[in-house]
Amino acid sequence: MEPKFKRVLLKLSGEALAGGKDSGLDYETIVRYCKSIKKCADLGVQIGIVVGGGNFWRGRSSGDMDRTRADHIGMLATVMNSLALADALEHLGVEVRVQTAIAMQQIAEPYIRLRAMRHLEKGRVVVFGCGTGNPFFSTDTAAALRAAEIDAEIIFKATNVDGVYDSDPRKNPDAKRFDTLTYSDVLRLGLGVMDSTATAMCKDNNIPILVFSLEDPDNIVRAVMGETIGTLVKED
Repeated sequence: MEPKFKRVLLKLSGEALAGGKDSGLDYETIVRYCKSIKKCADLGVQIGIVVGGGNFWRGRSSGDMDRTRADHIGMLATVMNSLALADALEHLGVEVRVQTAIAMQQIAEPYIRLRAMRHLEKGRVVVFGCGTGNPFFSTDTAAALRAAEIDAEIIFKATNVDGVYDSDPRKNPDAKRFDTLTYSDVLRLGLGVMDSTATAMCKDNNIPILVFSLEDPDNIVRAVMGETIGTLVKED
């Protein structure tokens, strides 16, 4: 079977890279994710990745620290995660490039859209670090921005739950899972798919968002193949 999507943007949370730990990196867990990413790359799918930094730093809980400085620290956390992903992918034989929105040429390429597109066309996985490079924007917004810039067909948001619910399924056993939603539904109901800026950007650029569980990393492969999993957010 042929994959349904040719170019995708995968959004990973930083917490996912910690595995069962409270913080830091669990390399075994990262390799599990990267094995599934490799399966997609081997199918000819072009993959961009945006990763958060919450396993190292939560800027929202930084007390009295200046918000801009706290966000800059969070951007650096995403670079550590990006390098860990790149290392695991390279050990699996996948060609990968890390591009950062803040220049740090000794360890990564600067983000240049056309260069990123060229890497993707050559079959390389591109990991985007530092979010958007600007404070006050989340890595969800970075995922929406990079997806629009590289002409990704869809954003895969891999999370710790198997879709979008009307309430927290870990607290409410009667929580209802949605199979499909519109961007307007997400914004109107305040559902925790992505923050409002990211959701609005996806709406404006008509980029679907597929939310699914990363508990089984091969859900990434199923998503690429077009199988019905998780919750799909799209235009009416």
